[in-house]
Amino acid sequence: MKRSNWRRPLALIATGAAAIVLWQPIAQLSLFSDLNAQVIQEPAPMTYGLVNIAAASPSILLDIRYATKNNFLHFPVYPRAACYLQKEVAIALCEVQEEFSQINLGLKIFDGYRPLSVQQLMWDTIQDERYVSNPAKGGGRHTRGTAVDLTLVDADGNELEMPTGFDDFTERAHSDYMALGEMAIKNRALLREVMERHGFHQLPTEWWHFDFDGWRDEAKYPPLDVNFDTLDWLARHGS
Repeated sequence: MKRSNWRRPLALIATGAAAIVLWQPIAQLSLFSDLNAQVIQEPAPMTYGLVNIAAASPSILLDIRYATKNNFLHFPVYPRAACYLQKEVAIALCEVQEEFSQINLGLKIFDGYRPLSVQQLMWDTIQDERYVSNPAKGGGRHTRGTAVDLTLVDADGNELEMPTGFDDFTERAHSDYMALGEMAIKNRALLREVMERHGFHQLPTEWWHFDFDGWRDEAKYPPLDVNFDTLDWLARHGS
């Protein structure tokens, strides 16, 4: 039997009165959610290359804003606080964390991999390519697992002074904006210097956003729309 003809359960929907199993070919497997049903996903047999940064480097702090109301949308779009990145990106970020630890500093992550469906929601809200990638043009940046939003913290976990807070859609957030205090400029430059040393490149309009080398390679890093539950399933089952 050809691989494309294999059939596996797409989801088990528990409605309270009955359980319904939906079947679909793996090649056409799609992810969905239903506000009125509990959906247990059966993921496709692949790893997508994404790893959980909390497992790769527990010392990196997480403040995943899109799992909370504290973001520009004012409502959560992730089921929980988690950061997934492509393996190569995660390795490089661990190296960044190690370098900063030598001077008693560390990283705090605001966002990593973002499902394509969430990217579309953000684009529909903002529609400003300076701050949100248009998913119709290559799928976006975060959807590949090669982009990360972050800042610096001291040994006690306090954020260092930066030009703005996260998701500030003003010119103050631009990486070349200079009408700032001395410490904000210094800390922004330090973050950029170390990140670039490990293969990351700062987005001109967002001091907190960094893309990894080669992120535009769609063959290596295609845009994905895989939810966090599926990624967790894969991690638990060692796929």
